Amino acid sequence: MEDRIERCAEKFAILFGAAPAGDEGTDPEFMKILQRFIFGEVCYTGQLSDEDRELVTVTVLAVNQTLPQLKAHVGAALNAGCTPVSIREAIYQCAPFIGFPKTLNAIAAMNEAFTAAGIALPLEPQGTVTEEDRYEAGLALQEPLYGTEIADRYADLPEVYAEAIPRFLTEFCFGDFATRNGLDGARRELLTVVMLAALGGAEVQVKAHVAGAEKAGNSRDRILAALVHAMPYMGVPRLFNALNAIREAWTEQ
Repeated sequence: MEDRIERCAEKFAILFGAAPAGDEGTDPEFMKILQRFIFGEVCYTGQLSDEDRELVTVTVLAVNQTLPQLKAHVGAALNAGCTPVSIREAIYQCAPFIGFPKTLNAIAAMNEAFTAAGIALPLEPQGTVTEEDRYEAGLALQEPLYGTEIADRYADLPEVYAEAIPRFLTEFCFGDFATRNGLDGARRELLTVVMLAALGGAEVQVKAHVAGAEKAGNSRDRILAALVHAMPYMGVPRLFNALNAIREAWTEQ
């Protein structure tokens, strides 16, 4: 294996256009550990492109609300070849999972990075649905991947909620976001798995979305590589929790 220090320098130059940490600054030892591990080892584990890796990173940082790092990695994602639209879509689709306020925080950090890069805002629209067809369009994406699982699971709720909750999922998660252009379905589902793993406590949803991610066209290696790449940003325990959920999903198939 090529020396991880050399690999770190090569990857860091691609993503940030600079050299990794030396002996300068207040915490040079920590920065060397961080950079050599992430950019010298993790970035070379599994079969993911640099674009995919940076979209995974941006997603985890948005979930974690680590906004200074998010801003830096939006720049890295641009350097890796991600389009502004794909970065924006990765952040927009966090809304159903982390809520609107946190997503707005992430959007603000993203837009600062875009402005610094000379990218004009707003970006071009990517929506494809209308008020009249957002349910049908969302259902057309949802049913092949997940069937009627949510409607069946919550059918015993009082009628107003038994009707509203699955409809909200179809219209909001799938109709408003999954139908948008800018990211293909496989990438959206892969980032959703990463997002749920980074949240912690959402292992039931990780298990369901791993199956959905495979149906959308992601290989098992691609799913594992994305989760391992997310690990330095979300922590080892959340990786292990996600892997345990995945093991259950794959054992049951």
